[in-house]
Amino acid sequence: MKPVPTLVALALPALLVACTYAHLQQPQLAVVDVEFVKGDLFRQELRVRMRVTNPNDIELPVRGVTYQVELAGQAFAHGESSGGFLIPANGETEFDVNVSANAAGALVHLLGSDDPENPEYRVVGKVRLSAGMLRSIPFDHSGTLRLR
Repeated sequence: MKPVPTLVALALPALLVACTYAHLQQPQLAVVDVEFVKGDLFRQELRVRMRVTNPNDIELPVRGVTYQVELAGQAFAHGESSGGFLIPANGETEFDVNVSANAAGALVHLLGSDDPENPEYRVVGKVRLSAGMLRSIPFDHSGTLRLR
């Protein structure tokens, strides 16, 4: 076998996988629930339940998610998920994240907002993949949170 056709035969599958990962659409993240765990005026520990939706035709093996959360236009929290999980192709999954936040500033701003019971939120970050040529996918998602 000649070296050039062998090289092409070996490189073609890797190229196809790279092209597949290069055209990934960003996952959609949404806050499903926020639970107060403990805290005081200046530091709160929260458990945030998040739903991530994969709009792609391939499953995404996630190593972790880094994110920043804004609530009513104010920086609220940031962090990183622990542990990996798999998002099915064209599917969704939910995961919990423990968050430490200083919500005092966000709460003061929230109370002065137009709709304090349904504040807007924004989640910005990256989904870090554990496999494939592309190692992270950025996301930026906004929505409205219902406070209980």
